[in-house]
Amino acid sequence: MSQALTLARPYARAAFAIACEKGKCMQWSQALTFSAQVANNPIAATLLSHPQLDHEQAAALLSPEGADPAYVRFLEVIAEAHRLDVLLQVAGLYEKLRAEAEHVIKAKITSAIELAPNELNNIVTALKKRFDCEIEVTTGVDHSLIGGAVIDTGNVVIDGSIKSKLTRLQASLTH
Repeated sequence: MSQALTLARPYARAAFAIACEKGKCMQWSQALTFSAQVANNPIAATLLSHPQLDHEQAAALLSPEGADPAYVRFLEVIAEAHRLDVLLQVAGLYEKLRAEAEHVIKAKITSAIELAPNELNNIVTALKKRFDCEIEVTTGVDHSLIGGAVIDTGNVVIDGSIKSKLTRLQASLTH
C-alpha cells in the first residue's frame, strides 16, 4: 500500500498542477474518480492489462465522455508507464491536495448512535473554529463505542467515546 502511494504521489501532484493551471480542478477531480472506478473494475482491469491494448486505447477507455484533452494525455502517460494500477491512489491523493488548496478538512464522525442534526451542526461549528477552515463531514455509527463519538480528520483524531474512556480507566487501574 505504501509503495502504491509512493508511486501515485508524483502523478497526483502533476494532475493537480495541470488541473489548477487550466482552472479545471473540479472537472479533473470528477474525471479521476471515474477513471479510478473503471480501472478497479475487475472486467476493465483484465481488458486494461491485455498486451494488445496500447496506452491511447487505455486512456480512451478510462476517460469520461467530454474529458479535457490534457486529462486524456495525462492518462496516456500513466498507461505508458504501466501505472494504471495506482489510479485509485492518484485519485485519493489528488482529493487531498484539492481539499488543502480549498482550505477544506474532511472529517469522519463516528458515534455510538445517529447524531441529531443540531448535535452534528454543533460539532461542525466547533471543528470550523478549531481548524479555521471549512469542514466536509461524513458520519457513521459504531455501537461498540457505547456512547460519545470519535472525530477523525486525517491528521487529528479526537476520541470522546465511552469505550476509549473505559480503556484508559482500565489501563490506569492495572498500572
